[in-house]
Amino acid sequence: MRLYLKQMVFSFRDRFTVKDETGADRFFVEGEIFTWGKRLHVFTPDGNGVAFIKQKVLSFLPRFFVEINGTEVCEIIKEFTFLRQSYRLEGTNWHLEGDFFAHEYTLVENGAGARTVMRLSKKWFSWGDSYELDIENPQDILLCLCIALAVDCALASQSRHGGR
Repeated sequence: MRLYLKQMVFSFRDRFTVKDETGADRFFVEGEIFTWGKRLHVFTPDGNGVAFIKQKVLSFLPRFFVEINGTEVCEIIKEFTFLRQSYRLEGTNWHLEGDFFAHEYTLVENGAGARTVMRLSKKWFSWGDSYELDIENPQDILLCLCIALAVDCALASQSRHGGR
């Protein structure tokens, strides 16, 4: 299944609309303003809150906590690497790797018979941030979406702070 994230450009807070491959709205994402660290809420089209992503402040490298339906399911930790992007997902057996330019990622399940969980692509030239998520198992949609949102926050923070 494919999901498409498109950030709303003229907004004081992070806002994304998430559509599926048919163009139907699947989720809405809205960030809080005036907070320490990023805080994103994920809603269904009928307004039900289903997930929450919170950045850990005062951390050397970006860290995010993901809650789904009120339960913390994982912590996303950017690893210190050169020439590539890498994220550890504590609470799961998944690992996210990205290329040097940070526009292509692959989320894999670790262990014997490792499988690809998701491919994440960021469009190079678009008005606002735009991503395509290619998710293998429909049961993983919400967690994969939260991971993509955390990566976007980490990339935004990285570009503001000149690397890392």
